Amino acid sequence: MVKYQARITHIGPHVSEFVEEKVLVFFGSDAPEELAEFAILHDGKVMEGQLVPGDTIFLGDEGFAVLAVGEVANSNLANLGHLVVKVNGQSEPEMPGDVCVEAKPLPPIEVGMLVRIEESK
Repeated sequence: MVKYQARITHIGPHVSEFVEEKVLVFFGSDAPEELAEFAILHDGKVMEGQLVPGDTIFLGDEGFAVLAVGEVANSNLANLGHLVVKVNGQSEPEMPGDVCVEAKPLPPIEVGMLVRIEESK
């Protein structure tokens, strides 16, 4: 089951600095301009299910196993399209909005890339 799906519509000029730190900051396309400078904007709207450890976040064709979900991560995604993905292999989130995934190389983040969250099988 696909829980959330979006297409990247804009990549802020400061996103590469976060990507180097293995952090992806997503916002819905109506994010304020000051946030859009460091965010990956997308067109996702509907959340079909809660993000939980064991799910997989796909960046294009590359899947990342979800290891931890902060206590406000689901409400941030549902209400703002906001998602902070840390590619750090941690099983405990540092911040309430963090989603930690397995540590592995990120694919190039590009406008038009499909991002989706799939339920664990």
